[in-house]
Amino acid sequence: MTITRFSPLHDVAVLQNRLNSIFSDFARPTTGETESLNSGSFTPPVDIYEDPQKLALRIEVPGIRPEDVDIRVENTTLTVRGERKFATEDKEENFHRVERRYGSFVRSFTLPQTLDTEQIKANYEHGVLTLELPKKPEAKPKQIKIEIGTGASPKQVEAAK
Repeated sequence: MTITRFSPLHDVAVLQNRLNSIFSDFARPTTGETESLNSGSFTPPVDIYEDPQKLALRIEVPGIRPEDVDIRVENTTLTVRGERKFATEDKEENFHRVERRYGSFVRSFTLPQTLDTEQIKANYEHGVLTLELPKKPEAKPKQIKIEIGTGASPKQVEAAK
């Protein structure tokens, strides 16, 4: 028989975490669109990274079909919209817990002027949407080659001519 230590504060901490989760959903700012509480919303996580050639975003959107994702660029704003619908079947199901988030999402990003927004590539694989935004040629780093001299002074070079 194992002895389990009783901790009355553990239940309080669990309740507090759950309430924080509920209130954070209501505190999430909307993007000017009114959403009913029934539709819900979620914010998919995004990784943004940059290399000398491009800026890339990886957005986790599992359970959403690629044709249900809308990607738009206006001026310097990239907007990604989508919706994960709660699939219900005709048979009666008794859920004990629903932890996955459903509803619509909108993510907007301000892009720097150094990106070529006409050449954006989008790829969807294993529930991850990858957007690659190439940099304009003038924004890419340039390597300057150093010429190796003969060791002669400028006066000696002119005299040799």
